[in-house]
Amino acid sequence: MKVSDSFDIGEMDDLGRLDTPVHRLDARAKAVATLVFIGVVMSFPRYAISSLTPFILYPVALVSLGRIPMRYLARKILIAAPFALLIGVFNPLLDREPVTAIGSVAISGGWLSFGSIMFRFLLTVGAALALVACTGMNRLGAALERLGVPRVFVVQLLFLHRYLFVVSDQAAKMKRSAVMRSSGRPLRLSVYASMIGHLLIRSMDRAERVYRAMVARGFDGEVRILRPSSFGWPDTLFVAACILFFVSARVWNLADGFGRLLTGGVL
Repeated sequence: MKVSDSFDIGEMDDLGRLDTPVHRLDARAKAVATLVFIGVVMSFPRYAISSLTPFILYPVALVSLGRIPMRYLARKILIAAPFALLIGVFNPLLDREPVTAIGSVAISGGWLSFGSIMFRFLLTVGAALALVACTGMNRLGAALERLGVPRVFVVQLLFLHRYLFVVSDQAAKMKRSAVMRSSGRPLRLSVYASMIGHLLIRSMDRAERVYRAMVARGFDGEVRILRPSSFGWPDTLFVAACILFFVSARVWNLADGFGRLLTGGVL
């Protein structure tokens, strides 16, 4: 897989232009629901795992109704997975006190917190990627600005989304050239440091040229979309239903209650 494949902007924008019930929702409704979703998921205690399972319905519903390829999202999630692993990988070593057991096997708090971190990562990153894929970055940026997010932040976010793949392609070319000149020998740390410095200089120079070209074409910092949407009753019902589900799943352990119901217990 090429480095540029990791930041396939064209594929993301193409998915955002599909015509599905999820795509037709106002971008502000999906943004608000996703932000509430992420906030509620992150509010659970550090050992929570089973109580988080009902929340998987939200990203799965977005992906299914929006006809987003699962392989596409899985590839994006795997790219960011090392960061979550780095955060939680030492938990089993630092927290060894048993807090539960599966049969005769004792489970320490470190393993539970590590599993909770990875599950939250899967939920939040999956929901964020599904939001972008079902909305499109330009519509999402316009929605964030209409929700009160500072315009400077929105413009920077759109530029990062649009030009990150350009920087990654440049980095891949620089590394390929360095490997060819090294005759197959491993690159030293000083070579990587020099490459990072040159990449920074080239990125700044390219950014200046891009900005001048945009100003020459009338860019004034405002986010514009071709088909502005309006916030209607379907969007209100979507946000209300999502928030009601999130709050219910946060207050009550729906997975535990459903399990008791299936096994003949009292809900």
